[in-house]
Amino acid sequence: MLKTIHAAAEAGQTDDVLRFIAQGTRVNDRDVRGRTPLMAAVHGNKPETASTLIEAGADVNIQDQRLDNMLLYASAEGLRKMVELAIKAGADTRLTNRFGGTALIPASDRGHVDIVEILLKCTDVDVNHINNLGWTALLEAVILGDGGTRHQQIVALLLQHGADRLITDRDGITALAHARRHHYKEMERMLTQS
Repeated sequence: MLKTIHAAAEAGQTDDVLRFIAQGTRVNDRDVRGRTPLMAAVHGNKPETASTLIEAGADVNIQDQRLDNMLLYASAEGLRKMVELAIKAGADTRLTNRFGGTALIPASDRGHVDIVEILLKCTDVDVNHINNLGWTALLEAVILGDGGTRHQQIVALLLQHGADRLITDRDGITALAHARRHHYKEMERMLTQS
């Protein structure tokens, strides 16, 4: 048996996690990084262990020292099962990461089409939330994306779900202007359609 519930959770050793809980370890105890056992399971991408912890009362909304929680981290890393578990457990989509962004923003810039689709279709996430950099998910998909198929699909999804194409970055530049600057022709086409 590993010596901490966090190590057991990150390794996906669900039986050991349950033993720790049975011996009195609290399910939302934090490690030196501010992670709960649930966040350790998310870092290890161990959905079965995460599910067990949620059933045992783990709080999906607790944020660690980096301001990550289950939904924020899993969305940024493209961990679909973890995102689905977090949503099912009532994750708060208004919580933001250390950049002031919701889960939708890093999922968009990193090209996680399936995560973006789940967040837009299955949650109340704010499609036009502006992070600390002054960027929305749409701006990030264009600015930080590669202009390829995945980011094109994300731009299309964001627009279908009400992304405001007129919101500018701090320099007053729209997503369309960024797409033109990068020569992302397909994104430019999508952003000019009414």
